[in-house]
Amino acid sequence: MLTYPMEERGDLPLYEYLYRRIREDILSGKLTAGERLPSKRALAEHLHLSVITVEGAYAQLEAEGYLYTLPKRGFFVSQVDRTPAPKAPEPPAVPEPEAVRQWRLDLKSNQVDTARFPVSTWARLTRQVLSEDGAALLRPVPHQGLEALRRAIADDLRDYRGMSVSPEQIIVGAGAEYLYLLLAQLLGPGAVFAVEDPGYPKIRQVYGKCGAACRPVPLDAQGMDLAALTASGATVAHLSPSHHYPTGLVTPIARRQALLRWAEAVDGFIIEDDYDSEFRFTGRPLPTLQSIDRSGRVLYMNTFSQTISPSMRVGFVVLPPRLLERYRRELDFYACTVPALEQHVLARFLSGGYYEQHLSRMRKEYRQRRCAVLAAFRSGSFARRITISEQGAGLHFLLRVDTDRSDKDLQQQAEALGVRLGFLSEYAAVPDPSYAHTLVINYAGLDEARLPQAVELLGAVFA
Repeated sequence: MLTYPMEERGDLPLYEYLYRRIREDILSGKLTAGERLPSKRALAEHLHLSVITVEGAYAQLEAEGYLYTLPKRGFFVSQVDRTPAPKAPEPPAVPEPEAVRQWRLDLKSNQVDTARFPVSTWARLTRQVLSEDGAALLRPVPHQGLEALRRAIADDLRDYRGMSVSPEQIIVGAGAEYLYLLLAQLLGPGAVFAVEDPGYPKIRQVYGKCGAACRPVPLDAQGMDLAALTASGATVAHLSPSHHYPTGLVTPIARRQALLRWAEAVDGFIIEDDYDSEFRFTGRPLPTLQSIDRSGRVLYMNTFSQTISPSMRVGFVVLPPRLLERYRRELDFYACTVPALEQHVLARFLSGGYYEQHLSRMRKEYRQRRCAVLAAFRSGSFARRITISEQGAGLHFLLRVDTDRSDKDLQQQAEALGVRLGFLSEYAAVPDPSYAHTLVINYAGLDEARLPQAVELLGAVFA
């Protein structure tokens, strides 16, 4: 009869301890293949256990293949390999991730000021959703995104961007990069994508990783060069006509109309990336390319990462009707990638007017911050050696330095001083000497209190 000191089980449940001891006896050979074990009742009485405890241990051993049963005969030991398992090797040495450097001044990162975000309002709306829509949070979200959020986005686009779109045209996704992936698949492997050069590098990277042909197209003073676009053989143009990153160019109406005619002529499409159009500091926001499109050639996309927080990985794309049908036919197997709670709260944030209030406050804040930064730079020790290019919009501007030093030299000097700089040349797929000595200044994270230090550090870099 099997005998085990049950008082030695420690914190283990009784069935778990019994299971382990029997398994050890099988693996050690103490219990041999084909040997019959005591009945559940007999072993329970012998060990002063409940039949349920023995039954649990036997059931686990049988499930793992250590025991088998024969009808009306009982439990028997299975034939198992008793060769000791090799000792698990030590995990391979993996280099430690590079520590995130703490910069004294970071003018490269595209930061936003999150300190003024209405956290209390967001928290209150979150509590409301949890108490009022708790059951809805457990239901699957439609693959295009929560209907309430898509409706709120459509209303916001109508009221503030002059766009007449249906909530059914809107696809919600986890940030711009995810939407780029989706659009690359939607437009098909045969599409040739034209991207602005210089331009946001991730766009080229994502399309390239999807196997799409990607053609950098240079810019002129009005945006994407139309002759170069035509010559590229592209069928899709990805551009930011309201405020280009990183140059800050704004595409005028005549060029926008010409781009629409190009799309119709090649039976192609335009992806309008409207990433920071909300931050225009003079006059009203410019009309979108989508709002003047009469032939269904423009896919409009935007995100909330610039206006709310970089951690708010919620973006959306508005599809023209002709592509919506294709999307539902070919890609509606994708589940929505944004958590339900975040969508519910954001829907209330938009529909309740809190988003527009937040934007109004941030436009005022960034307008003042931009003016302060520009004034400080233009009165600094390096003022006579710089030329600033800006369009009164967005959270960045260009600063050209009059110097004979290379961008690499300037960057090394800056890093030695704990300053992180971004250069226009870094955004170019095709090198161009005219981009040299030009910095892309992202000023949103630079508050007025830090301006004297920023000017001092830049003066040392440019010296």
